[in-house]
Amino acid sequence: MCLGIPMKILAIDQFMARCEAKGIERDVSLFMLQDEPAEVGDYVVVHVGYAIQKMSETEAISAWQVYDEMLLSLDEQTQVD
Repeated sequence: MCLGIPMKILAIDQFMARCEAKGIERDVSLFMLQDEPAEVGDYVVVHVGYAIQKMSETEAISAWQVYDEMLLSLDEQTQVD
């Protein structure tokens, strides 16, 4: 199973971008988005250090809501066990 993390682009330097999600910043390769130019402020799905597709802010927020629910469920399960 693969998990892509929605991140917002903060800065771009050629094919590298500084991205942020939930207060965490990472350097991300934009190499796989050559046919879909990215700009500062765009949201991208990041998988193993590569932006693999652009997404809307609404899609990014929705994905994080699902991830937060999953994490909360896992926390509740570990407290019961």
